[in-house]
Amino acid sequence: MNRTSSFRKSSLSAAGLALATVFVGSGCAITPKPLGTEEIRQAAAADASRSAAETPPLKGPLTLSEAIARGLKYNLDHRMRLMEQAYSVGQLDVARFDLLPRLVAGADYSSRDRYNVARAVDSVTGQPSLANPYISSDKSHTMTEFGIAWNILDFGLSYYNAMQQADRVLIATERRRKATHQLIQTVRATYWRAVSAQKLRDEVRATLTEAEDALKKAEILESERVKSPAEALRYQRALLENLRTLESIEQELSLARVELTGLLNLPPGQEYTLVEPTGDLALAPINTPAERLEEIAIGNNADLREQHYNVRIAAAETRKSLLKLLPGVSFNYGYRGDTNSYLINNDWREGGVRVSWNLFNLLSAPAVKDLSEKGEQLTEFRRMAVQMAVVTQVHLALHQYEGARLQYHRADSIWGVDSRMYKLAHATAAAEKDGRLYQISSRTTAILSLLRRYQALSNMHAASGRLQTTLGLEPDVASLNDISLEDLTRQMDRSLQDWQSFRLPAPLAAATEAGTR
Repeated sequence: MNRTSSFRKSSLSAAGLALATVFVGSGCAITPKPLGTEEIRQAAAADASRSAAETPPLKGPLTLSEAIARGLKYNLDHRMRLMEQAYSVGQLDVARFDLLPRLVAGADYSSRDRYNVARAVDSVTGQPSLANPYISSDKSHTMTEFGIAWNILDFGLSYYNAMQQADRVLIATERRRKATHQLIQTVRATYWRAVSAQKLRDEVRATLTEAEDALKKAEILESERVKSPAEALRYQRALLENLRTLESIEQELSLARVELTGLLNLPPGQEYTLVEPTGDLALAPINTPAERLEEIAIGNNADLREQHYNVRIAAAETRKSLLKLLPGVSFNYGYRGDTNSYLINNDWREGGVRVSWNLFNLLSAPAVKDLSEKGEQLTEFRRMAVQMAVVTQVHLALHQYEGARLQYHRADSIWGVDSRMYKLAHATAAAEKDGRLYQISSRTTAILSLLRRYQALSNMHAASGRLQTTLGLEPDVASLNDISLEDLTRQMDRSLQDWQSFRLPAPLAAATEAGTR
């Protein structure tokens, strides 16, 4: 009997030792495994395929409204903001479950190689009992439980956690709004630079070819000493200056289409045609008083609204800190069962109340309260700083917008003069001695003026988008996932018309009119 018992004990010890060795060996076997080049390449190819599959191809010329719509639906950075917002909503759904009591179901199986044998001692004399040692439990038995438990302190903390998470959902919404504003602003400015690249590309290349040909002929004339050396060198230098200007223009133009392609998540190198709106391209002046624009910005600016929610989160954090100082009260009630054959009652119901309190909280309470109040004051001062910055940004954006409008009108007038000068140079080039140089220079100047005109137009739209971002105004789109690209394009077209004429949304316009009476 003892030999069998010893064998069982050694077998269990060996099994435990083997199991422990496996676990320890598995932990020690974990080492860093860097990604290989082939794995990264496959992941990049899969990402590119997925991105291309989710972005529909262009079906025709690209308008500004469609460019903005495509940016909102398919720009990867903007979609990441949308996913962050959805993830924050999911965290709120999970936080709500923490408000519920704990509903516990469990089972516990216990087994041992020997009976749990115990002796007794007389409680009066302290001497060993004369009765034989007794057994009160089977070698193997199963215990089950099913019950409910509720801690009032945990409920209070979970309540404030859920409130804070609800405000974080709103913060994620404001960050998504800000990303929308910035994306629209960037797409508008980049689109006009890309239009200038499309319009000037052939003209720049033709002028470069003409200037290169003129330079070669000038070098031949210098070698044949048809002109004096000083005159020939001055002629060549003038041509080289024009070539340098044209090459810098060509390089500047080539970047705009690349940037626009990336913003719209189109395949790199894809060729497409941009549609330039006809008519007067200048944006309308702003007649709304600056004070009213300040009110709109204070009520709608995404950064400022985020700080308001941060103040609410800090206030909830203060209440949580004070709540943790209170005693914890927990209730539990449930069913218990045990297959132990030595029990007279193998199943029963039990309930209880438990009160616990960390008495050291009495010492830390003043410091915790003071720290919480300082944190709340910090968020309030941060909100005040952001509010003053927003008000300043409104006035800066107004001045930048009016300055950009003035610069556009000046650039448009200069381009008109330079284009007429080029026509005059083209008409008189054959009759003048250095007519070709004059023609190339005039043509280069006209191209540069047209480029500056489009740059001023792009800056004007960028300033308009900056003001729009500061005021916190964006198109009213219910869900980018539910709306089609065609419907979103039409909605962007209406929004652009309203914004370029600086027509405020109906509720804001009504409030502005009421405020001016």
